Amino acid sequence: MLEIKDIHSYYGMSHILFGLSLNVAQGEVVALLGRNGVGKTTTLKSIMGIVPPKSGQITFRGQNITKTPTNRLVKLGICYVPDSRRIFSDLSVRENLEIAAGIRTGSWTIDKVHDLFPVLKKYENRRGGNLSGGEQQMLSIARALLGNPDLLLLDEPTEGLAPLIVRELEGQISELCSTGMSILLAEQNLKSALKLANRCYILERGQVRFEGTVEALSENEEIRTKYLLV
Repeated sequence: MLEIKDIHSYYGMSHILFGLSLNVAQGEVVALLGRNGVGKTTTLKSIMGIVPPKSGQITFRGQNITKTPTNRLVKLGICYVPDSRRIFSDLSVRENLEIAAGIRTGSWTIDKVHDLFPVLKKYENRRGGNLSGGEQQMLSIARALLGNPDLLLLDEPTEGLAPLIVRELEGQISELCSTGMSILLAEQNLKSALKLANRCYILERGQVRFEGTVEALSENEEIRTKYLLV
């Protein structure tokens, strides 16, 4: 579904990704792992056209999308949930969802995201800025789902959340995985990532240092110690 080949991405003059390559198959959940500042978020932003690669190629369903504008990528079926969530804090929960509804036809409706995230139905008239961190994360994911994506990019979905909320969110993301949706997940919470993913890539200094199954990583203490432990 998604294939990235040898991309180099920059912030201004700062070279962030160095020949990065990875792929995500149909219905697969892939985790991007690594310490802060290794290029996980830049990888997602490169896919979404927010930080377009200076070189290399990104293809989605066989189509070259390397220089495609972000709004066009959403219509092609790629949606992005940033780590900053970026909900409309002055709008109600319902209004936040209505803005996203209908961007792309598919099975995801407001009623369906209410089934996945019942708290959003409960607080549909509450301002987005008055939600808890976990509720805002659910709203951000729900809004992306209303774009009816074939590929969902999640950036640090459990960051800063209480353990109970993390477990709840893990269950909801697992439910998404069971629908056959493809997910690329950037996550620093190794425990959560290994629960959700089929395969993983470990990044360090903008390069892939490990690629393999979750089982292979779980059995490789040397790699975990070298690239993931703080």
